[in-house]
Amino acid sequence: MAGDVGNAMLRASMTDEEDLRTPDAYHSLEPVQLERFLERRRANPNFPLELSLAENLVEVLRRANSFVPSAAGSILLDDPAGKKDDRRQNTLTFIAAFGDKSSCLVGQVIPADQGIAGRVYMTGETYSTPYAPGDRFFYRAMDEQTRYQTESLVAIPIRIEQEVCGVLELINRRDAPGYSQEDLNLLEIFAGYISISIQNVLDGRQAQEIAKRDNLTGLFNDRYLHIALSNTIRRCRAEDLDLSLLFLDLDYFKHVNDTHGHLSGSQVLREVGHLLRRKVAPLGGIPARYGGDEFVLLLPGYELEGAIDVAEDLRAEIVGTTFCTAPGDIQPEPLNLKGITCSIGIATLRLHLEPELSLEASKSTLLRLADAAMYVAKETGRNKTALAGQPVRRRSGGGSAETAR
Repeated sequence: MAGDVGNAMLRASMTDEEDLRTPDAYHSLEPVQLERFLERRRANPNFPLELSLAENLVEVLRRANSFVPSAAGSILLDDPAGKKDDRRQNTLTFIAAFGDKSSCLVGQVIPADQGIAGRVYMTGETYSTPYAPGDRFFYRAMDEQTRYQTESLVAIPIRIEQEVCGVLELINRRDAPGYSQEDLNLLEIFAGYISISIQNVLDGRQAQEIAKRDNLTGLFNDRYLHIALSNTIRRCRAEDLDLSLLFLDLDYFKHVNDTHGHLSGSQVLREVGHLLRRKVAPLGGIPARYGGDEFVLLLPGYELEGAIDVAEDLRAEIVGTTFCTAPGDIQPEPLNLKGITCSIGIATLRLHLEPELSLEASKSTLLRLADAAMYVAKETGRNKTALAGQPVRRRSGGGSAETAR
């Protein structure tokens, strides 16, 4: 019922042409700064938000202020990156605010166990006071820092999945000595809208992330690889950077499936995926599963020599790894599989592509040449790295196979 009432109020408010306050009075963290507050669920931070949480939060503040007119207000959230089991050790950050001094308030951090906001965060209960300076829970440090005078104040808990993650505050009720019970009821509705706004962005991010991930390995899937490759080629050309593409295929992988079963094969692929992500992600690379036991790795900013070093390091790491050493998610028994090798083909943007090639032609050509190079590595003995049709001399520490000639 409260949700229906709130929706009706929002619809009425959106059609009201009355000036609610100047938009410049509302402030929020920049999107990049706001990004870390969305790490409540697994997501890749290399890709930007497609939903503007900042705009949503500012709009909720505007609407809350239109129904409960106040001189100032803010939204505070805890920091999930440093969140501790003992909630008293957490901090609250001002994510969005309006009113006098609000521009210098956004981004400020306060202890989660102090002040009226801290009390609401710790207890999960709404709190209101007609005269904050005389209230035993009032945290004076922010007023002293911003030279602001808080009189009346109301604070409402913000929840995500039933857990309190922040606080909605309004300060200095206009045209009234303090905040009424009706005000509190209205603001609890708006705190719910804040929760929904955050949850919608999180759900949207999760859905996007799932859609571009390979279920088995956790790497990007082949569909998203084509999007990432187009974007990376475009960026490298704009920034005058080289781009290396590595095409990696496990050698004799059918033998693993035939000998130990497809469950063990799937477990090996999962562990290879984890290995590739661990090695490539710190380099700014993009690892993807192309299909079966084939993987594609994008290395923006890497010229040929650097790409060969990465390929040889990966090849040595795989041949030196013992897979399925413990019961896994898929394979229930440890197998201690040794001696798995791979063949890698390399193609680079500058060395193998004409500058005037279209984006689509560049993408398909780079993939095709690296794939062909990988087959040269296969045909010349496997457990090798090859460059666009030619094997490369094995780097030190690259396994036990003979040097390619």
